[in-house]
This record gives sequence, structure tokens and C-alpha cells, in this order.
Amino acid sequence: MSKTYLCPVCGFDQLQEEPFSKKNEPSFEICPCCGFEFGFNGENNKASFKEYRERWIKEGASWFIKGLEPKRWDYKKQLQALGKHF
Repeated sequence: MSKTYLCPVCGFDQLQEEPFSKKNEPSFEICPCCGFEFGFNGENNKASFKEYRERWIKEGASWFIKGLEPKRWDYKKQLQALGKHF
């Protein structure tokens, strides 16, 4: 089993790469849930993540890559994974 990473925008916990390395280099991975591309959509900071998250929710919080969403998926439950970190 390979290690997975948490999307700091939507809380999706199955990213294949760490969004930003310890040297703050972006992975350029696109979150299949919210569509945020690390290194393109924003910087590695809470403000960028929060702004994108708010827009994603306002636009309906729909799954970015259709057909990959889990059954009974609930974005509100998924966002809880972010806790107070974001």
C-alpha cells in the first residue's frame, strides 16, 4: 500500500503526491475531487486554499473528475478531515 496525502483544499485523502514538498515545490497534481492543481491554482498558503475552497463550495462542491466519487460521498464530512489546520 502506498502512502497517500490530504488535499488542503477539500480534505480528499487519496492524493498520490504531497501537494508541496518540504522545499515548498509544488507537485502539480490535480485533486480529483475539487480540481485544485498544486503549483498552478495558488501558493502553498492557507489563504489560497481557503479562497479556492469557498469558491468550490459556492459552485456546488461537485466532484471534479466525474465517475471517481465514492458512493454516498458527502463533501461536508470530507472537509472535517481538515480539522483546524485549514
